[in-house]
Amino acid sequence: MRSDRTKVGIDRAPARALMYGTGMPESSMGRAHIGICSSFTDLIPGHVGMRDLERYIEKGVHTGGGHSSIFCVPGICDGIAMGHIGMHYSLPSRDAIADMIECVVEAHALDGVVFLTNCDKITPGMLMAAARLNIPSIVVTAGPMATGSYRMQKRSFIKDTFENMAKCRTGEISEDEMKNIEQCACPGQGACQGLFTANTMACLTEAMGMSLPGCGMALAGSGKKRRIAFDSGVAICELVEKDIKARDILNENAFRNAVMLDMALGGSTNTALHLPAIAYEAKVPFTLDLFDEYSKNTPHITSINPGGEFFMEDVDAAGGIPAFQYRLRDRLFDNPTVCGRTIKEIANSAIVYDDDIVRPLDNPYHKEGGIAVLRGNIAQGGAVVKQSAVNADMLQFTGTAVCFDSEEAAMDAIKNRQIVNGQVVVIRYEGPKGGPGMREMLAPTAEIMGQGLNKVALITDGRFSGGTRGPCIGHISPEAAEGGDIGLICDGDKIVIDIPGRTINLDVPAEELEKRRAAWVKPAPKITKGYLAKYASRVSNAAQGAICRVEDL
Repeated sequence: MRSDRTKVGIDRAPARALMYGTGMPESSMGRAHIGICSSFTDLIPGHVGMRDLERYIEKGVHTGGGHSSIFCVPGICDGIAMGHIGMHYSLPSRDAIADMIECVVEAHALDGVVFLTNCDKITPGMLMAAARLNIPSIVVTAGPMATGSYRMQKRSFIKDTFENMAKCRTGEISEDEMKNIEQCACPGQGACQGLFTANTMACLTEAMGMSLPGCGMALAGSGKKRRIAFDSGVAICELVEKDIKARDILNENAFRNAVMLDMALGGSTNTALHLPAIAYEAKVPFTLDLFDEYSKNTPHITSINPGGEFFMEDVDAAGGIPAFQYRLRDRLFDNPTVCGRTIKEIANSAIVYDDDIVRPLDNPYHKEGGIAVLRGNIAQGGAVVKQSAVNADMLQFTGTAVCFDSEEAAMDAIKNRQIVNGQVVVIRYEGPKGGPGMREMLAPTAEIMGQGLNKVALITDGRFSGGTRGPCIGHISPEAAEGGDIGLICDGDKIVIDIPGRTINLDVPAEELEKRRAAWVKPAPKITKGYLAKYASRVSNAAQGAICRVEDL
């Protein structure tokens, strides 16, 4: 066992003494040493219930014959960090989490790890660490939040808070009404109720085979989730005994299956950052083109909030991820999973309990998958849009540019009613390097939707939440801070968006662009100290997953 390097032989007497100091019994010296990497924190509703799940994982590890030890990593809630300097830290925290896990697991020579996670950047950070370390690993996502209720209507975080801000500002709803709604929108523990980034990544983790069947959608706080946590503790011991490592599962087939499920679900555009980052650590080739390859031939077969009508609890009741695997069973690549059954075995044994929530492939909500990759003179390296959340009449759009060099400047203009239908809001210098940290633009998009501006597009070298809906195109690469042409757009320019044609172009003569490019001056960094400055100096562009690559050092 890996842990033998800390506990076997006379030279390890000091290490054993320290382990005994933790209360470890002598009988556990011969057991597999299993880490429970928990992201428990009181700061995030998706994580407040993890103390309970830690107990159930511990029970499972003990039942499976191992000895478990909990260690923790931090978590950031995008919804709380949004709209101020805090959001600069969200995406960079993903790489910090992976680094911290590497430090602990290697220093303590753990034999295997159960990763207890839930929210946006924490799940991919843990998967990056699992792939990098390549030891037996299993992921337990803590689960979606139940929907709220107010005045006999289902309520959810995005649509009932962000989009209602504009209505409150205009007097459409009162401040008292807003207060009542915000106290009901998030009724308890769990990740936000729709198919936002946290729940999308939970679903794709299961689709890749790194979580037990049913884990991705099982509600937070439920008995089902506790049972999955217990069973995951047992399973990690079996994975250690059989020496099944993370990369045995996280191979090319796993990533293809994940992208296919993502298209069928209509998941968050942030997967276009996270899957390439995990694939990099797993040493699996991965480009944005994979999203478009599957988007063009994988139908979108459900309708999940925020772009649709169903919530995670509805989709879980309809059969969860196995139900989608059943629909896609003839297309999926067979592959091992942490439960011991293969992807095909899980898919073939699944049951679909509702043919409208999880539709057959020949009766989809949309013929194409949820995400489209656009290219053009604005985005030579690519850009992404959640096309399943765009109204049909906005899939092709030509508008007049109105440009902002920060999210704050754009938000001020939107709140002050300076944006009108027919415009394309351009928010730049918010990419991985320029932000730094590639901030999420949910607040501006929600404000636009809340004002009823249904003929406005928004493009950015920043990113969007899974909660964004409408013609919002992000991850534009190369970003403005590295000389990308999004930095050359001027107010009044025409921007032509063709989502079905997969293009986004600035309608300006090439010679004019060359003049602007020659006159462009790289701006000074927005942040010059601490972790963000180090991150900005190392991070790759969005098309590569906004990762800190070893080969770039």
